[in-house]
Amino acid sequence: MRVRHWQGARQRSLSDAVAVEEPLEIRVNDLSLAVTMRTPGQDAELAVGFLATESILRGPDDLLDVTSCADPAHPKIRNIVNVYTAPERVPQDIHRITQRYANSSCGLCGRATIEEACAASPPLASGMLLSRDTIALLPERLQAVQYMFSKTGGLHAAGLFTAHGKLICAAEDVGRHNAADKVIGHALISGFWPLDEIVLMVSGRTSYEIVQKALAAKIPAVCAISAASTLAVDLARKSGMILIGFLRGESMNVYSGMDRVTS
Repeated sequence: MRVRHWQGARQRSLSDAVAVEEPLEIRVNDLSLAVTMRTPGQDAELAVGFLATESILRGPDDLLDVTSCADPAHPKIRNIVNVYTAPERVPQDIHRITQRYANSSCGLCGRATIEEACAASPPLASGMLLSRDTIALLPERLQAVQYMFSKTGGLHAAGLFTAHGKLICAAEDVGRHNAADKVIGHALISGFWPLDEIVLMVSGRTSYEIVQKALAAKIPAVCAISAASTLAVDLARKSGMILIGFLRGESMNVYSGMDRVTS
């Protein structure tokens, strides 16, 4: 996009790369469930990850098919993803959560309390240990695959790593929660499941919804470049999750799971 760039008293016109944000409608068994603002790409992974973190899909066996189609009003834009699962996997009260709107800065989607999250996803049983040396490598390895961020400066990223620091997959999006859903969805679609020995690394801060999504996917550790919120810390501690923030090189804050972070 053309912008007017000022530097001190000097100005000039230039072209600037801007992150794309468009709506995506997520359907389950042809029923419209939610609309989220996202960065186009990996839409199937985003939809599947969203349903996994809503506990509708519990693993690869629950996923029957994924299709995409266009809104009749905008036939050139394939902005609808329909995920098919067994009818018994769709909650009886699905109409209560139908047509929730999730913008690109919020992924809470109606789960308002820690009690609700813990009721939907029991505490983790993982005994995974993480070394500080491995943890310190994650930001640089995630940054290395943030291709669109390097061009736009306007996208969040999420990555799944093994306990030894190997990158499994990564995704970028204007929404933190979308990026997390994309990598979780990729893992489920590809059959890289369960995730009980995996680390979720996010490029920004860690809010409640990020920890809630990790808990729903049974991911035992979440690391972030920036801060964690109080609700994120409370949920991580209650669910037995490792939670690390302000991860900058060898510096980090361990908010939860202190005894499983080793030297």
